[in-house]
Parts: sequence; structure tokens; C-alpha cells
Amino acid sequence: MTQPLMPSTTYRAALNQCWADLMLEELSRLGVRDVCIAPGSRSTPLTLAAANHPNLTIHTHFDERGLGFLALGLAKANDLPVAVIVTSGTAVANLLPAVAEAGLTGEKLVLLTSDRPAELIACGANQAIVQAGIFSSHVTAYHDIPSPSLDVPAAWLLTTLDEAMHQQVLLGGAVHFNCHYPEPLYGELHAFNEYLAPVAEWQLDKMPYLTFQLGTSSALPAIDPQQWAEIHHGRGVIIAGKLSPHAFSAVEALAEQLGWPLLADPQSGGSSAYQGFDVWLQNEACQQLISQADTLLQFGARLVSKRLGQFIAANTWSHYWLVDASTGRLDASHRRGVRIQANCLQWAEQALLRFAEIAEQPAYRGWGKALESANSEYQGLLQSQTDQLSELSLAYHLPCWVNVETEWFLGNSLIVRLLDMCGSLPTAVTFANRGASGIDGLIATAAGIQRARQVPLIALLGDTSLLYDLNSLALLRAPSTPMVVIVTNNDGGGIFDLLPVPSDQRDDFYRMPHGLNFQHAAAMFGLNYVCPQSLSQTEDAVRQGLAHTGTTLIEVKTPAGEAGEALKALFAEVKNASLL
Repeated sequence: MTQPLMPSTTYRAALNQCWADLMLEELSRLGVRDVCIAPGSRSTPLTLAAANHPNLTIHTHFDERGLGFLALGLAKANDLPVAVIVTSGTAVANLLPAVAEAGLTGEKLVLLTSDRPAELIACGANQAIVQAGIFSSHVTAYHDIPSPSLDVPAAWLLTTLDEAMHQQVLLGGAVHFNCHYPEPLYGELHAFNEYLAPVAEWQLDKMPYLTFQLGTSSALPAIDPQQWAEIHHGRGVIIAGKLSPHAFSAVEALAEQLGWPLLADPQSGGSSAYQGFDVWLQNEACQQLISQADTLLQFGARLVSKRLGQFIAANTWSHYWLVDASTGRLDASHRRGVRIQANCLQWAEQALLRFAEIAEQPAYRGWGKALESANSEYQGLLQSQTDQLSELSLAYHLPCWVNVETEWFLGNSLIVRLLDMCGSLPTAVTFANRGASGIDGLIATAAGIQRARQVPLIALLGDTSLLYDLNSLALLRAPSTPMVVIVTNNDGGGIFDLLPVPSDQRDDFYRMPHGLNFQHAAAMFGLNYVCPQSLSQTEDAVRQGLAHTGTTLIEVKTPAGEAGEALKALFAEVKNASLL
């Protein structure tokens, strides 16, 4: 039997809504819990389907670029797929920065973009751009969803979602469904009982329409026992790169069992007695000692320290194992080794058991212990230069002011490097956008993380980064837990003071001084604001901000170029110091 005819306007609006309802219901069954929505008319079917679904939490933002990063933060913190709904046209294009980041670091975004019907594309119709394939290779899967039609089975729509979401389970990243909705977009609903009859059983239960089953495999690679023994009895270094929450403790325990130096990236969620390696690696004696290592065991990729990357590239490794759950190579130096795609926490725990099975103690346990003393000497030099308020002193002292329950979001450019060089972060859950490492969307990402985690959060970023994402301060107006945003205002891109850019063009084309402060921005969005003048005032502001619900914006103003000059002087002193 065919579906009874209806007036075309009612029929179209109702069928648009029917398809959108099917999509949001299936996505809910596939793990989506949060939906981020920007305003728009063409996206009405998707918006109403999400808003009316009892198991979905809705987040809104007027800025699609910020919306994409809000979703990225939620996905980063929850490790669940997060849906994003936007209208047609440039609204879709504004999602690209967040999609590119997710493509590199694996956060699961589900892009539900609305579009004009095919007959209105490339013919001069308003707000109609070519959206097909707009995200190119940055997405894991893409499907162009045609205008809803009774000639297309509902089961096709469901299995299309199921297959793409399965690819996301395997590969991570974003999936994109571009949905063509003809007008009218508003009208009365119809049941479409006959059309939906083939999926009636699915409607009555709570399982996805089509399920995929993954085969199981050991958490440890099939590496011959002789290699395990060689590694156990060698001189090794363990690097903790970008790690998921709570993985650091297992990596730390493995380093302790083997007696190897542990070099912890700021994204790892912890630190070690070897912290400050980005600076002391410039000391020749330290270089010579650590270069005796024959084995490198790296957990997590996308390291902040350029010098650590150079150390990896320069050494000849008998064994180089890189463990990361993401796909791909993840080693920019292209060294020969073993690329282990596995959960870092689970793999480290299994490796602890494997090494415990070897009866003998590691032959070179504690071989790099002298580097702890080198770091202590370096920390002494650093402490003598950080008694006044500056970007270096902030990076050095800030970790001591934050309790262990507080989580971290680290910005990009200069500030994350200062933490790497000068700070020793506590063992705490730590997040960052270190895929594309852009300065866009950092506030929105932090907002998503805070909403998902529901614990006190400290976000640390630079002034240009905050200017870039100023709109997203609107997302911080009413957090349910304390949030402190620290912005280091050095009047432009301070990172360029460390790079060999042309000195006579540094300000005009690189630093780009802005002469702005953020007091009025904080007032505009109803945030608490503090501009401390000393280290003690900064400490008080941080502690008070973390003690009270709401968002506090702390602006630390420093002279332009001060951090760059201080670092250059510190590097020169450490390079020639007797650290060992």
C-alpha cells in the first residue's frame, strides 16, 4: 500500500521532522548524550528532535565556531560522541577549526548540518553554499542525507547512521551528516505509521537498529619474550605525552619498576623528579648522560617540548615503542620502532605485570638518577629568578596554589611552553587542544570540559587566544562549579619573541600589539575580574576563585617581550652551568 497523499506543505514539514526524530533517537542509542545547538531556521527539524528527546542534554551558543569547540570540550571530557546542530551556509563552515582538531586528536563529534534541498544549490538561492564534502579529509565519515522521501526506507537512514558511527568507534574523529530539508520547516506532525512499519520493532526497544561487533585482542603486542627481556635489562627512558585522565599513575609506576627517568609532558596529568627537561636538555653534560639510553618507551603523542622531539629524533634507539590509542604514525621523526595502538592506561598496567614476571632486577635500574640532581640544580636557578610577578614566576608557582581536586585546561603558544619549562604540574586531570595546536576556541573548549566534568577547573591561556574566542565568555556566565581563567596579557603574541622572526617586522606582522585589557569584557559577560599586581595577590585571586562557584577572570599583565628575554637568559645560564 502507498502512503495516503497529504497537502504538500504539511507533508514536507512532517516528514522532515520524522527523519530528524529517527536520527536523534538512533544517535541517542549509539551513545550521544549531549547536543550543541546554534540558532537557525533550516535546522528546525533537528533542533526540535533534540529538544524533545528525553535523554539528551542541550547546550546552546550563538557562535558556531565556539559551538564546535564547546562540543569538542564535552567530547574530550566525557569520551562520548557529542552532536552539533547548525543551520545552512557559513554556519557549517565555522565548524571547521573544531573538526580539524577532532580529526587529529580523536574526539568524537557528530555534525548534523542542515542544508537547502538539492534543487536550490548553485542556482543563486539565498544562504546556499556547497556543503557536500566541506570538511574534506578532516572527518572520519561523511554522508549526504537527501531530502526526506517516503520512497527511501527509514531503515536506510538508520543503517547509514549506524555504519558511520561504527567507523567513528574504530577511528575516532568527527562524522558528518549533511541533511537537506525542503520548506516548509514548520507544520503539524503526522504519524507515518505505514512508512515506519518496517522499523516498528526497533521503535519498541532501546537498541541501535544495526550493531557491529569488534573482535578482541590482547592489550600487549605480539613482541617476542627476548625483546621484553632486552628492554628490561637496558637503559631506558619513559616519556609521558598526552594521556587520558588517570593514566599517568600507571605510567609512573612502570617507570619506577624499571628504574628509568620519566619525562612528563604538561598534558600527561602529572610530573616527575626530571621535570624541566626542556631546559636542562640544553646542557651538554645532561645531553651526554641521557643519550646513553638505548630504549624509548613513549605513552601518548603530540609533545609540547620541541627539544624533547629533537632528542627523540637524534638518538639511535635499539627499541622505540610508542603507545597511543589513536590511529596513525604519530612520530614526526619517522624512527624505526613499534607503533602500539592501545589504551595507555591498560597497556602500562599489563606491561607492569609482564616485567614483574622477569625474575632478575633491571640491570641498569636508576641509571639516569643523576638527572634528578641536575633538575634540582636547575630548579634552584629558576627559583632565584621567580620572586616577582612575571609569566615565568606564574608558571613556576601556580601549580603550588591549586589543590589536587582541581582539573586543568592548558592553552597554546607561549603559556603551555612556560609550564613545560618552568612548572611542575600536580597529578591531576589535564586537558589541552594539542592536535592542530590552534589558539581559536580555547575558552569554548574549556567551557565544554567544565560542563562535562563538573569539578573546579583552571584554564590558562594567552591574551591573543582570549581575544580570538571572546564571544565564548558567554558560556562561562553560570558554571555550576568554580572556574578560574588566567590570561597572561603581554600585549600580543609573545611566542614570537622565542622565534627567529625578522626583528624589524616582529611587532607589525607577528606580535601584533593590541593595547587592550579584559576588565570590560569580564563585566560585559558578568564574570568576576581580578588584575593582581604581585605574586601574593595572584595567589590569593586563584585560591579565592577556586573556592567560590562562578567564573573568575584573572588578568596577569606583563611587559611585552619580558618573558622572551628572561627565557633567553635562563637558557644561557643553564647551558653553561654545572648541573651534574
